[in-house]
Amino acid sequence: MKKWIKAFRLRTLPLSLACVGMGSFLAAGFHTFRWDVMVLTIITTLFLQILSNLANDYGDYINGADHKERLGPARAVQSGEITPEAMKKMIIVFVLLSLISGISLLFISLEVNVKFLLFLLLGIASIAAAIYYTMGKSPYGYSGLGDISVFVFFGWVGVCGTYFLHSGSFNPMVLLPATSCSLFSVAVLNINNIRDIDSDKAAGKKSIPVRIGRSKAVSYHFMLLLLGLLCALVFVVLNYEGIWQFLFLLSIPLFVKNYNAVRTYKEPKLIDPFLKQMAISTLIFVILFGVGFIVS
Repeated sequence: MKKWIKAFRLRTLPLSLACVGMGSFLAAGFHTFRWDVMVLTIITTLFLQILSNLANDYGDYINGADHKERLGPARAVQSGEITPEAMKKMIIVFVLLSLISGISLLFISLEVNVKFLLFLLLGIASIAAAIYYTMGKSPYGYSGLGDISVFVFFGWVGVCGTYFLHSGSFNPMVLLPATSCSLFSVAVLNINNIRDIDSDKAAGKKSIPVRIGRSKAVSYHFMLLLLGLLCALVFVVLNYEGIWQFLFLLSIPLFVKNYNAVRTYKEPKLIDPFLKQMAISTLIFVILFGVGFIVS
């Protein structure tokens, strides 16, 4: 059990909770919140995140990104703790769990109509995105498209989809905080890719940092954090009700610390803890933003 819990990469889960949490906070602020929707969106998102982590572990091993010279944390299949066959079976288990949880969520949220079918297709697309990031003959993560996928699914789909399932409608204003979550999620991936830049280069994985170099990847990181905070600020200005809405600004020192670490530390072992720190900082940002919005 310990080796599987390690393979689930629990430190990445706060990021999943952040995106559905933002959607639920916004629904509560706009008076359309539902407890049953929140619980099932959390469960479904956690299943999808674990599925993504397992598929990433297996795919990077098969495609050579996880090798002996890699300096990041040892992966389950790479280290021999879990066999490739066992990992494939567990991936199938989490595909089924994601489908069961996701379809249950749709049944309690929507009538069986066109919207239901569209969300079902979106759910299948989310599963496919989780799997084919590093698996398959042409994994898109190896072409530098991981940032786009994370931006779309961890922000826009996660936040706007959750809000829609609560409310049954779409509010264009939700796109601003959804974009904040998108940008911060991409920042987590960017830290991972900066850490693995040398090993990814050797494996032929053309991530954004591999394509543009470490120095520009650090500048890219700064822009992700800055734009994420600006999107939240614009939302507050356009929907201002009270001073509590600026509560999220208390999270700024966490992002400053993260950027300084990414800019300063060159060794992968020193950068690695800030992947978790960025994920937790995003969750704290969402909680402060949501609480401030609801109180106001």
